[in-house]
Amino acid sequence: MIYTITFNPAIDHIIRLSSPFKEGGLNRSSSEDYFIGGKGINVSIILKELGFESTAFGFLAGFTGCEILRGVEEKGIIPDFVMLKEGNSRINVKLKGADGSETEINSGGPDIPGEKTEEFMEKLSALHEGDCLIISGSAPKSLGKGICEDILKRLVDKKVKCVVDTSDTLEESLKYKPFLIKPNLEELGSLFDKNITGYDEIVSCGRELQRRGAQNVLVSMAAEGAVLLTEDGRVISHESLKGDVKNSVGAGDSMVAGFIAGYLKSGDYSEALKLGIAAGSATAFSDDLATGEYIGRMYELL
Repeated sequence: MIYTITFNPAIDHIIRLSSPFKEGGLNRSSSEDYFIGGKGINVSIILKELGFESTAFGFLAGFTGCEILRGVEEKGIIPDFVMLKEGNSRINVKLKGADGSETEINSGGPDIPGEKTEEFMEKLSALHEGDCLIISGSAPKSLGKGICEDILKRLVDKKVKCVVDTSDTLEESLKYKPFLIKPNLEELGSLFDKNITGYDEIVSCGRELQRRGAQNVLVSMAAEGAVLLTEDGRVISHESLKGDVKNSVGAGDSMVAGFIAGYLKSGDYSEALKLGIAAGSATAFSDDLATGEYIGRMYELL
């Protein structure tokens, strides 16, 4: 079974403006959409599109939490959230100006008390050898910065394939030998306190992360594609597809989902990277997360 974690799920309220965004002035919308969101939920949605079931872990609260739960079930994802008694899950507002500009307002989310954190941690006892856990996105302050490390510590002896796609505790996670980490170029540079500019630097830094414990390192480079350093010593790179980028939200999550789906289908890292690129590109070219049919068409172009 595949499990995903979204510590702080949200409803994304997309507002398309009829003119460029006016700071401090009146802005009128030309159209609006609402999508359930959160990085782990995005991964689960794409996995479902690619034929893989997953269970979604996380925390939900209030009327927005109930709507997120309904949306997750509607997408065919197995929900296993901790329900909080107080607060509301986030609503994130994305303002898209007619000039192509994007302005985001992300909420903080509800506070998570200690007893609910323990309830969440107990759910990890269901995981066994051969399962895959994908940890995505930032944790709210009330959980503490060590939550990701605590999760990996509990699972290290169970031989669960852990995927870490969060900048908060990426470096701390390495000692637990995660199956895959997925830094982007900015996150990779932050780990080494420098600006990463070229392929050789990416490979050098990726090798160092492997020496520190990561089994596989997938470095996403947005429109430039991705570089994968595999546990068997290979370096595989692939360019992204070219197209009209409509949606940067969820493209990285789609790449993770495509990579895991490709690996589970074939056991081949080249195929995993190819499907990851296809999924990430398909979402970037879509108004929302990509459909499985569109991902398949992008895959055929690679």
